[in-house]
Order: sequence, then C-alpha cells, then structure tokens
Amino acid sequence: MTIVERAGAKAVVKEDAGSKIMRHATVLSGQLQQLRTRMYPPKAEKSLRHFMTNEVSRLTSIPDSTLKLMSSEGRGPVPSRLENNHRVYTLPQINELRELFAKQKPADALRFLPRRRAGEHLQVLAIANFKGGSAKTTTCVHLAHYLALQGYRVLALDLDPQASLSAMFGAQPEVDVGANETIYAALRYEDAERRPIRDIIRKTYFDGIDLIPGNLEVMEYEHETPRVLANKSSSGAIFFERLRLALDEVQDDYDIVILDTPPSLGFLTLSAIYAATSMIITVHPAMLDVASMSQFLLMMGDLIGVLNESGAQLDQDFIRYLITRHDPNDGPQSQVVAMLRHLFGTDVLLPTSIESTAVEAAGLAKRSLYELEMGQIGRDTHKRAREAVDAVNEAIIDLINSSWGRK
Repeated sequence: MTIVERAGAKAVVKEDAGSKIMRHATVLSGQLQQLRTRMYPPKAEKSLRHFMTNEVSRLTSIPDSTLKLMSSEGRGPVPSRLENNHRVYTLPQINELRELFAKQKPADALRFLPRRRAGEHLQVLAIANFKGGSAKTTTCVHLAHYLALQGYRVLALDLDPQASLSAMFGAQPEVDVGANETIYAALRYEDAERRPIRDIIRKTYFDGIDLIPGNLEVMEYEHETPRVLANKSSSGAIFFERLRLALDEVQDDYDIVILDTPPSLGFLTLSAIYAATSMIITVHPAMLDVASMSQFLLMMGDLIGVLNESGAQLDQDFIRYLITRHDPNDGPQSQVVAMLRHLFGTDVLLPTSIESTAVEAAGLAKRSLYELEMGQIGRDTHKRAREAVDAVNEAIIDLINSSWGRK
C-alpha cells in the first residue's frame, strides 16, 4: 500500500514500510542469486578438493610410504595424478582406505575407522546461543567437516530460518529448498502432510555428511505449536519430543548429529535442547554478548524447568562454552575470557576459535578452512587459523569419545 501526499501541485507517492521491506528483500535475493550463479554456474554443484598423500597420511594414520607402495602395486583406491605427478585422493577414496585397513587390522580398527560401535549412543550435539553473530554456523560447519574428515558419519540439521548452514553446503534456501523439504516436514502436526525424516535428508558434496536444509518454512513450527497447545489437540508426541523421535528413525545411519539452532528460545530451540545429548554454547568475549548469554541461560533454565514439570528428563553428556571470534591480543576480550574461566572453570573449552581473516575469506566463498587449498590465502594466516579450529574440534571429539566410554 502507498500513501499519496500533496506537495504544492505535485502528488508525492510515499512507499509504506511493508512495501519497502518486500522490495528490498526481492532486490537482495536477486543479487544473491546472481552472485551464486557467478560462483556456481547453473547445473554446477559444490565439490570438494583432492587431498595430497601427506594430508591423507595425517588424516588416516596410514604412513605416507605405505600409501605410495599401495599405489605402485595397484592395491586399494587408485589416486589421481597432478601435473607434477603428485598423487591425490578424493574423500570417498580416503574412506575406502579407512575401511580397508580397519578390516585388515581389526585390533586397530577404531584408529582407522572411529565410527560408533554397538552400545554407543547417537551423539546429538546442539550448537546454541540467544544472540546472533556468535559464530554458531561457522562452528557447525567446521565441526561437521572435521568430523567427516576423521571418518565419522554426520547429519547436519539446519533449524535456523536464515539457513546459513544450508547455504554453506550449497543449498540456497530461496532457490534449492522447496515446500515441505525442511525439518518442519518431519515435525508438522498434520498426519497427511508429515514426511519421514529420511525423505528430507540430502546427500552433500562432502562425503560422510548428510544435510537437512532450512529456510523460512521452519518458522511454521513456531506458529503452529501454540495453536495446537491452545486447542489441546496435539496429534502424536508432545511438541518437544517430536525432533528426538524423528532422529530416532535414522539413529543407525549416523554417529553424530549437529543441530544449528536459531538465535532465539522458541519451540524449535527447546526441541533441540531436549533432543540433544550434548550442547556447545558459543560466546563472543565482549560484555554485551556475555550479558545476552546471561539472559539466554536464565530463560533456558526456566524453560527446562517447564520441561521437567511436563515429565521430560534432560540427561546431557556435556555442556560446554566455546569462546568464538577471539582476539588473544585484545585486552578487554582477555578480561572477559578470564572472567568466564573463573566463573565456569573447565566448562569453558580451553581452545578458542580465533578471529581470523582466513575464516572470513573462506566464509565469503561459502567454504570452511578445510575446503581451502594451500595458496588460496596466506600460508601463515591459514596455518594459525587451521590450528585453532583443529584444537577446538579435537576437544569436542574428546568429549564425545568420553561420552561413549572410549579412552
């Protein structure tokens, strides 16, 4: 709707707020689609780089010399050759090597193929915070990629209507994700339209990682749940159980599920907390962010109390705080980090995700540090950022292994 005003002899048409917002959304969406088309031409899909023999050796603990001998003798997957004659492997070939060595050396099978075994529960890890900009999605992407590179089977689930995680995996929410193709399809209350969770899971270009994408549709769960609760006409499970029950359908297919939660404490976040076996709370070390996190924790505590009154039992393996976008040379940040460590002790992960131009450069290209090849950014910058991200992910894997009873 527009408003017509008279200014002398001229009629001035004033655009109302709703029209302006819709116009801006359309223009921005079109521009993003143009950028995406330039980066990934029509019919093109994201692909993962190849891995040099020395990197394959580090990932699999198979000696470099053994890999070269196997290649010379024609055993195992056949690597490609670069122009300089160096051998390179794809990630599916790396996983083939893992399975081959796990069968040949059953006593060391876990070292080559660390997937969960009988008696080890599906690990559902929620990455959460009330405030946007705390690097939740960046943490999710790097953790998912790291886990897959180590040989774990990962399901990445995008619960955020902004769908940044989906975009990082090449699924543009406005274009590539249609109606009833998000997690809402498996959670919705209408039996006729509900879909099995397996039907909405997508394979990704990153071997070992499957994706349930998100877009604005996931917000329908926030709108529909209050109506169902008000009418007391819930069909099937209580609202906060629906996500956990949906994940139970595919628990044998994965080792770890990563939940990228929305930056709010709504029904989706509550469902994620209930479904999670563990939680990482990301926090940027600035006082405004810490104050926001304080409110998040207070509200989450109240909501968990409501769940407990409803008969829900939350039994999580671990809850940890992860310092993100950390500049170790920033004095005020160092004071905030010291305060958090004093207050929460070992519940704050020792490694931190440092603020780095390498992470920003990778993010602009919708990639993680693990997807970048040497030379795409400064060697030292890449090395520092990669070491910091590796340290965070290794600390999380240690917690997961402990929850499984592994040494």
